[in-house]
Amino acid sequence: MLAARTAVGWVREGMVVGLGTGSTAAPFIRLLGQRVRDEGLRIQATATSRASDELAREVGIPLLEPRRGLRFDLTVDGADELDAQLRLIKGGGGALLREKVIATASDYLLIVADSTKAVRQLGHFPLPLEVVPFALPWVLDAVADLGGAPVLRMSKDNPTEPARSDQSNLLVDCHFQAIADPAALAAELLPIPGMVEHGLFLGLASSAVVVLGGQAQVWRPGQNPAPAARFTALP
Repeated sequence: MLAARTAVGWVREGMVVGLGTGSTAAPFIRLLGQRVRDEGLRIQATATSRASDELAREVGIPLLEPRRGLRFDLTVDGADELDAQLRLIKGGGGALLREKVIATASDYLLIVADSTKAVRQLGHFPLPLEVVPFALPWVLDAVADLGGAPVLRMSKDNPTEPARSDQSNLLVDCHFQAIADPAALAAELLPIPGMVEHGLFLGLASSAVVVLGGQAQVWRPGQNPAPAARFTALP
């Protein structure tokens, strides 16, 4: 909640905001809705998942549909893992395709996270893939050849059925354990036919608000962490 409270203070009048998905993004959406209601903050937003879209509507955030030329001044999202260079693993909530689309269309991507998400090396958290159903067997073979030990994700609501993304694609979790060179792995995954998107987010995050020991810090690539209190707007 502290990370979300810090991030919501960076939203300014007139911004177009990307709304992330997951347990750390949801408090941000609620707090942003509170600012819209209580302060009359005028913003517009687009969500990275149906769940975040529904929550945003519930708390009164005006929403935009995707369209050509749409850019986001600020997107706030969580991460399953992040390192000191702000390389990320995302997609544990199954929204990695829409998350990456909106992150790429953003002028500033801010990650909100607690200390458990900060790692020295990516890979302990399984790397998600979004996969076209027809291509699943061949994608599994290709990822296995890369050492990823792929596992088809099953639905939490019905464990006998595979989990699906909002685009009705399948989700595969790859257990690399340690990813020594995220850029090289991303380059190996990208050409696999039927693999719609992978959960490595490289070179996209501008900053992260990370809560350590009850204190919010701002992390930026190549810089030492700084107390979040120093920042009242985008660094």
